[in-house]
Amino acid sequence: MNHMDTSLGNRLDQIRRYALYAGAAGLIVWLLASAILGMRVALGAYLIGFLYVLGLSLGALAILMLQHLTGGAWGRMIRRVLEASSRVLPLVTLLALPVLLGMRALYIWTQADVVAGDEVLASKGWYLNVPGFVVRTVVYFAVWLALVFLLNRWAREQERTPYSQQSNWLRSLSGPGLVLYGLTMTFAAFDWAMSLEPHWFSTIYGVLFLIGQANNAFAFAVGVTLLLAWWRGVSETLSRDTLADLGNLMLAFIMLWAYIAFSQFLIIWSGNLPEEIPWYLARLRGGWGVLALLLVIFHFAVPFALLLQAEVKRNPRTLAGLAALVLIVRAVDLVWTVAPSFSTHGHHDGIWVALLAPVAIAGLGGLWLWQFVQQLRSRSLLPYPEETAHSLDASAEVA
Repeated sequence: MNHMDTSLGNRLDQIRRYALYAGAAGLIVWLLASAILGMRVALGAYLIGFLYVLGLSLGALAILMLQHLTGGAWGRMIRRVLEASSRVLPLVTLLALPVLLGMRALYIWTQADVVAGDEVLASKGWYLNVPGFVVRTVVYFAVWLALVFLLNRWAREQERTPYSQQSNWLRSLSGPGLVLYGLTMTFAAFDWAMSLEPHWFSTIYGVLFLIGQANNAFAFAVGVTLLLAWWRGVSETLSRDTLADLGNLMLAFIMLWAYIAFSQFLIIWSGNLPEEIPWYLARLRGGWGVLALLLVIFHFAVPFALLLQAEVKRNPRTLAGLAALVLIVRAVDLVWTVAPSFSTHGHHDGIWVALLAPVAIAGLGGLWLWQFVQQLRSRSLLPYPEETAHSLDASAEVA
């Protein structure tokens, strides 16, 4: 890999091996649990893990397009991490197959006898049907894979000839690309998550997924960049000011997520409609209520309070710690959002889905990280490497 010393390369190879081992172990445990707990529980946990790794790649794609539109030193430092994250999408596409193959166990609207006795489901049959679900899934991934291919191809050509025509192409694609991403992921959230409870609906639901993905992918990119700096693999341009920019953007994503989440809660709670309010009632009682409180504290209150402090944002260790916290609470957020859906319509599998979800996240996340490290090693750590050939010995400022 260009501009990477041997010790850093060896560390990344070691991480890649451990990630593969963790992924294999997680999937083996998941398969064993599926034989004990049943296919519905296993697929519910798998769906959470799939949505988590999907968000890492798609969130990176969205931030990458945002950076091409806006520019800035902050984007330069994390751009290669974002590109590598987006290039894991082909693997994530393969990981979507169990969701498609197991959709009849996941979604009650696929069962003809249930739909026949339910007027609400019957009225939504024009959208919630198996052929439509499959076709839409194919369209989603076709759009996302096309964006990933073009952005990374032009970025590689740009690396060979900096400030070339590819820069204009990247900007021209990123605007429409963000619109396409927003539309496709909104409907994908409706299909894969919201339709688990087809009687319930929220027009803000898709936006929550968009912001959650961006929040998680940005935290991952910041954390990896800081680790690379600690291992002396990025340039001196990771200054305290750049760290502050990254911290400010992390704060902005956290605030935006909290605003959208509270807006959805406020609208539904104040409306108090029988077709809407049960979704929150189920998630505010018992253990689910504890998870909700943890989300309020650790997904918003704690990072918000810390990131308001300038020294926290300029300290690579505390910023890396906050990035790790965001990655963890995003998994909790997905469990809280998805798992209770499996305790409705006469089923009581939600708690088992929640308990098995960390195993699925570890398994799929290990495979995702294994492929990510390979993609990260395939290109230089920074754009325009000829401008930063001195970078290996210049990261002491943040080490």
